[in-house]
Amino acid sequence: MSAAFVEEPSQKFDIEQFLAAEESKGLLRLTTAGSVDDGKSTLIGRLLHDAKGAYEDQLKSAVRGGQIDFSLLTDGLRAEREQGITIDVAYRYFATIKRKFILADTPGHEQYTRNMATGASTAELAIILLDAHRGLTTQSRRHAFIATLLAIPNFVIAVNKMDLVGYDQEVFNRIRAEFEPFLERIGTKNYYFLPLSALKGDNVVDRGSHMPWFNGPCLLEYLETVDPADNMVQAPFRMAVQRVVRPDQNFRGYAGQIASGTIRPGDEVQALPSGRRSKVKRVVTFDGDLKMAHAPQSVTLTLADEIDISRGDMISSGTPSQSARMFDATMVWFDAHPLDPAHDYLVKHTSHTVPARVDGVRHLINVATLESEPATSLAMNEIGVVRIATAKPLFFDPYKDNRVTGSFILIDRKTNHTAGAGMILAAAEGSLEDAADRLVRLVRAAVPEGSQLNLPSDDAQAMEVVRGLLKGVLK
Repeated sequence: MSAAFVEEPSQKFDIEQFLAAEESKGLLRLTTAGSVDDGKSTLIGRLLHDAKGAYEDQLKSAVRGGQIDFSLLTDGLRAEREQGITIDVAYRYFATIKRKFILADTPGHEQYTRNMATGASTAELAIILLDAHRGLTTQSRRHAFIATLLAIPNFVIAVNKMDLVGYDQEVFNRIRAEFEPFLERIGTKNYYFLPLSALKGDNVVDRGSHMPWFNGPCLLEYLETVDPADNMVQAPFRMAVQRVVRPDQNFRGYAGQIASGTIRPGDEVQALPSGRRSKVKRVVTFDGDLKMAHAPQSVTLTLADEIDISRGDMISSGTPSQSARMFDATMVWFDAHPLDPAHDYLVKHTSHTVPARVDGVRHLINVATLESEPATSLAMNEIGVVRIATAKPLFFDPYKDNRVTGSFILIDRKTNHTAGAGMILAAAEGSLEDAADRLVRLVRAAVPEGSQLNLPSDDAQAMEVVRGLLKGVLK
């Protein structure tokens, strides 16, 4: 073939430059919630389709009667397609020029509250869908409350199916006026009301021409510009140790995912439960050492001093985390078997798993009325405040301050099923054991090894020594 017929590309594709640009994009985690038939799956399908986030084979499988059924792009289970509802949590990943997105389509029916809680637990924005034709419902209030309970910082109140009410501005204004006081009451601060039609595409990716009276950004535009309000990088440093890395005698590192804060070589840290302090020597990753790491990166830390640290321990700095064997938490019950205070459970908190029991149910939360009701147990999908007692102290922050160190799951020791998910409120009122725990840590942190005041290395023995001192002081 003649060289004259060979057309050279005007610009070569630089894969390294492309990957660097993708990595530099911000990430937004979002979730959807709404009542059955509010159009959640249709909205997500429309968003994926119009934002060019759906693959060709997905589009082909979603065609019904010569037209795309957008809900089928996310309703993946056979039961979902047969019933026309969302049951499982469907995750979708897509990106635009400005931002990357991880989207969880969660079920709206009360029967699947546990699925919704799972999908929304890591979200930075919640899209609460309402049907413009039906207006505000009890389910809508319930979803907003659960999202607030999970400390999701941003809300989009999407009034869908505006095409069914003739794109009437008065309908939108009426729903907004009715819902806004409730959002204020439950403590929701950052919310944005948006009229749209997922079926027709108005105000999803493109503005459309049916609602000239609305001047705000469409859904995708808002998602691309909203501040995730993730303050975990500015929070005190926390990293639960997942593994002690010791390939040879010359290297000892502590691997884990940073839950909050930043860390640099030279920073002073404290290991819990020992209370010993040291300085970070290196921040190691597979790609080499870092000068600085932040949440939610996974790293391996090496320290300047030899400290006894094992899986489940916490490496922290800044404001100390709370330490307690007993704490109060908001619990979403997952298991088909009701919560039984006499039953044996395990608490899985960060990388630490300890035996635990439910010391009592403080009250049940009526999600429809937000009222507290007396209760001695929790049934599946119910939410309540419980008191948890653990065999060993946990090191945590309240969930409102740290969604990683403030959360846990409760595991049934007999079946190994996840029985519930909890959000820690605060440590219970101080007990002698908790005071002893704290004194052990304080003494170990302040007194050098080998001194006359040195405590036994075994935690149980050290606690007995301190407990004896406390009893002597309190006589």
